[in-house]
Amino acid sequence: MKKVCVIGGSGFMGSHTADELSRRGYAVTIFDRIASPWLREDQEMIEGDLMDISAVKSAMSGADYVYHFAGIADIGEAKSSPYDTIESNVMGVTNTLEASIECGVSQFVYASTMYVYSNHGSFYRASKQAAEVIIEAYHEKFDLDFTLLRYGSLYGPRSQDWNGMRRFATQIIKDGRLDYSGDGCEMREYIHVHDAARLSVDVLDKQHVNSAITITGQQLLRVDDLISILFEISGKNRDVAYHGENSRPDHYGNTPYRYTPKSAKKIVPLEFVDLGQGLLNLIEEIHQELT
Repeated sequence: MKKVCVIGGSGFMGSHTADELSRRGYAVTIFDRIASPWLREDQEMIEGDLMDISAVKSAMSGADYVYHFAGIADIGEAKSSPYDTIESNVMGVTNTLEASIECGVSQFVYASTMYVYSNHGSFYRASKQAAEVIIEAYHEKFDLDFTLLRYGSLYGPRSQDWNGMRRFATQIIKDGRLDYSGDGCEMREYIHVHDAARLSVDVLDKQHVNSAITITGQQLLRVDDLISILFEISGKNRDVAYHGENSRPDHYGNTPYRYTPKSAKKIVPLEFVDLGQGLLNLIEEIHQELT
């Protein structure tokens, strides 16, 4: 049985990927600062600090594959805490890479972002770009195979309070209205976390080694249309206050892409969670949390 260490496996994307790995028969060890509230009986949990390289090495001992999800993922938090972001998202990755070399890991899978293509995203984008370059440099020097996963707009169960879809749905359910920073014309390709987790495990196939993979949805949607769908599913009359097209300067508008030498393959699931069903499930989850 192949062993996988999931760094940051107590969080949103990390926990779902850990579960998908377990379902496919991998022996999964989760390393995180806090214990996962979703830990399965067949998973091992190790609590520790990413900046403690000896603890990281201990957790990764015997691992064939390493997934790295840890770090600061909220753009707002990253912008307000640049030092912490660089320490966590750059030095944290470097610690994991060092441990991977010493532990003889076969493949290093890194959770990146579509923001690496953008000139938006502040220190979050910068830290992810830096981490990708460092990972490629470790491959060149130490021949450590890697795969970069560039996620788009994720939604679904276990998402953080700052997750866009969860924020929208929560305010609509609680207040019957929504305050939105933007003009609603922004375009997004939302992907359900279950679909993203399946694709995140598919990349262990040799064809995806030493490459970047785009993991986004298959339907381009205006944010304003998404908001309308959420109000309709919630059974609420639409009541939205828009707060200007420039009120979220660190988030991209219609596309994250700008001219860049970076390239990636996009992979999509053969079967996927319908957006309407995914939103309905999310709203039901939020209702249960609020009651």
